[in-house]
Amino acid sequence: MRHPHQEEIEKEIQRSTKSIGAAERLFEEGFLEDAISRSYYAILYAAKAVLLFENIRVDSHEAVKRLFGLHLIKTSKIDSKYSRILREQQDDRYLADYDVAFCPESERVQKRIEDAKDFLEAMLKYLQERGIDFSESEGNVVHK
Repeated sequence: MRHPHQEEIEKEIQRSTKSIGAAERLFEEGFLEDAISRSYYAILYAAKAVLLFENIRVDSHEAVKRLFGLHLIKTSKIDSKYSRILREQQDDRYLADYDVAFCPESERVQKRIEDAKDFLEAMLKYLQERGIDFSESEGNVVHK
């Protein structure tokens, strides 16, 4: 049986996957601040997909962070390390987008990209373990 939000969940996962690809390309081209921003958005979209699975709609970055913690971390459905990753990514995205003095080191950016991949894989696992089937999704769902 399809989840009532299956199509939206798939689209958020696709957006997450594309954002990771964009972050990697931006990193390779030396656009470090932009790579951090795309890494954060990859996490945001994956978190939104899981919240949609739980029938929770969010309309702001802060709501994603708060409701992800409340409904998925505090209930132990998802490991608490993913709350930390979301928070760190959000903080770095803010610096990358708004602090003109922010100059991240390559290692920090690589870590953010790897964290985004880890986060996406964990959210995919969570969804698949609960019956979400991505085999009939349009386009690429999982980043290779």
